[in-house]
Amino acid sequence: MNISGILVQTKVENTEKVIIQIKAADCCDYHMHDGKGKIVVTIEGADVSEEIAKLRILEKMDGVISADMVYAYAEDELDQEREKLAKGNKIPDWLNDPNAKPEDIKYNGDLRGKGF
Repeated sequence: MNISGILVQTKVENTEKVIIQIKAADCCDYHMHDGKGKIVVTIEGADVSEEIAKLRILEKMDGVISADMVYAYAEDELDQEREKLAKGNKIPDWLNDPNAKPEDIKYNGDLRGKGF
């Protein structure tokens, strides 16, 4: 599941009209607005494609000047990265050796695959 924060910009005089459209739409959740025509909503989707499709709906609403994704969270991507870390190269044993001396460490720009 992906969740993204969207900032919708409209003219001040169109704010209420746009909020009514947003609340009636089945593509997002309204959260708040300010007195300058900025409206904060969130969208959810199974993947980025679904989120982009919902963003396009917001962009096409009457009175919307822009709708921009300002925050994105992708649960599946986080799980994939955690899985990579779990399966990835383990920490070299010498890094956990209490007798290791800093002056014995040779750094060559990348410690992975160096056989330490």
